[in-house]
Amino acid sequence: MLVLHSHLPYVLCHGRTPHGTDWLSEAATECYIPLLDALYDLVEEGVSPRITVGITPVLAEMLADPIFAYEFTSYIQDKTLAAQRDEESFRASGEDHLADLAGFWKNRYERVLRSFRVRYKKSVLNAFKQLQDSGHIEIITSAATHGYSPLLSRDTSIQAQVKQGVQVYKRHFGTDPRGFWLPECAYRPRYSWSRPVHPDNTHSAPYLRKGVEEFLGENGLRYFIIEAHLLKGGSMETGSGVYADRFPPLKKLWSQFQKQILPEERNRSVYQAYYIAGRGEEADPVAVFARDPRTGFQVWSAASGYPGDEWYLEFHRKHVPGGHKYYRVSGAGIDLGAKLVYEPNRAQERVESHAYHFIELVKDVLREESERIGAPAVICSPFDTELFGHWWFEGVDWLKAVLRRAANDPEVNLSTGTESLEKHAASVPVALPEGSWGEGGFHWVWLNGDTEWTWKLVYAAEDRMQELASIDTDNPLLIRLIKQAAREMLLLQSSDWQFNITTSTSTDYAELRLNWHYRSFRRLADLADKVIKGETLTPDEIDVLAYCEERDSLFEDIDLSWFAKLEHPPKMSSHPEKYQIDILPPRTVE
Repeated sequence: MLVLHSHLPYVLCHGRTPHGTDWLSEAATECYIPLLDALYDLVEEGVSPRITVGITPVLAEMLADPIFAYEFTSYIQDKTLAAQRDEESFRASGEDHLADLAGFWKNRYERVLRSFRVRYKKSVLNAFKQLQDSGHIEIITSAATHGYSPLLSRDTSIQAQVKQGVQVYKRHFGTDPRGFWLPECAYRPRYSWSRPVHPDNTHSAPYLRKGVEEFLGENGLRYFIIEAHLLKGGSMETGSGVYADRFPPLKKLWSQFQKQILPEERNRSVYQAYYIAGRGEEADPVAVFARDPRTGFQVWSAASGYPGDEWYLEFHRKHVPGGHKYYRVSGAGIDLGAKLVYEPNRAQERVESHAYHFIELVKDVLREESERIGAPAVICSPFDTELFGHWWFEGVDWLKAVLRRAANDPEVNLSTGTESLEKHAASVPVALPEGSWGEGGFHWVWLNGDTEWTWKLVYAAEDRMQELASIDTDNPLLIRLIKQAAREMLLLQSSDWQFNITTSTSTDYAELRLNWHYRSFRRLADLADKVIKGETLTPDEIDVLAYCEERDSLFEDIDLSWFAKLEHPPKMSSHPEKYQIDILPPRTVE
């Protein structure tokens, strides 16, 4: 069960390079279109890929936007021209092998642009849809903007993230989604929870929160994927407690979490699906697959996995000014300046060798685990789509070779998530502890000393959003203001901003975007308050709304009721005094 998780934060109209629109164009050039080419080639060969492709709602909205088609074409034409200039420069200096590589890049970009225009009729999203409609892949959805569910402070926020994700999926793919990618594979069960930080530096009593799986079950979603350590239960083995000791807000969450740590289950297998033994009163049962560490390590690890092979393209050494890559990994510990020239033919030989090795590993795992559990084993291998073609240039070719070999091997069945669930679901329900697939297995990557301030903004926006969404009005201007405020809050909630700050990958851009969406939310909320009071907005204030609508023009079908009131609120336990659930009464505005 190969799962590819495709996601980028909303970057349209928020700069161009390196972290603006070019980020999306680069992903389409290096990952999405080569992946589509590989899948369509396999289908034409008579091979049904049978993979599961996650496309987050925010990515789907960007790929469907006409701005993307324009920006992508411009981007790839610039890259083609840069390769042509490199070729001329290398040829003039007598570096023929490098000139040939530049020609390799030029031809590749031309081929990708041709696929986009001719093969996929300028619609990447529809190309994926056609593969699903033909029964060759399954597409799953995710939270609207990849919001980090365990740290959002209001259940209405999680409700809106899930419902918007389902709605976007239905609009673009014309059917109901069955699988759901939990952002950062982050899960939280139902329990009494309180905020780790507070916008006004006050404290609030713990209140009962619904389990993440309850929101999925209520919306007809059937399965999701977690990190293996959550299935095993017990405490984390990778240092979460150490991180918590160094950071008081995380320690506060950790202390709450420790109260619901489950006994360790060493006999629980990651090679079959389980149903969550949730405590939701209204939710349908939801199943969970756990990531297989054995097959995952071979692909994720740049140090000892396939991507670190000496013959593969070196990601970090780029030629200025075009940014093209002309050198190979060459070996472990070799300085960038000492890298050897890339040889595409030798790299392709390694692709075939590694595809063979992977399938043999899969077969070994299937044999061993099927015998151990006494039932057919399911290997769930989830990866970021952007790994293939971007971080690991040859990754798409490797994936294509793996799918071809698997389809022709009698010991291996390629299976989508829904197919795996229907054939191999375990009947025994399980309870899961809290955690993610981030470093330490808990929330440290997203909540730490560098990101604490971001959650104060998120929590302040959540509080005000629920109040605004609870207003009962038919005033068109007020509805526009509140809906756009809701979009800005969803974008503010994107887990990408905290991740990029913590990993220092694009800190300045992430901080800029966080502040932009928070300021936009505050400004729109203030304008909404003016309209509520019966005041007339000035032309400049109307322009503020129009500018935000133009710049952040996604989720056309956003529904304010999702933010206003929680559907199926959790019922009180035998100790209702322990819980505090904030549900604001509606206000009526003419």
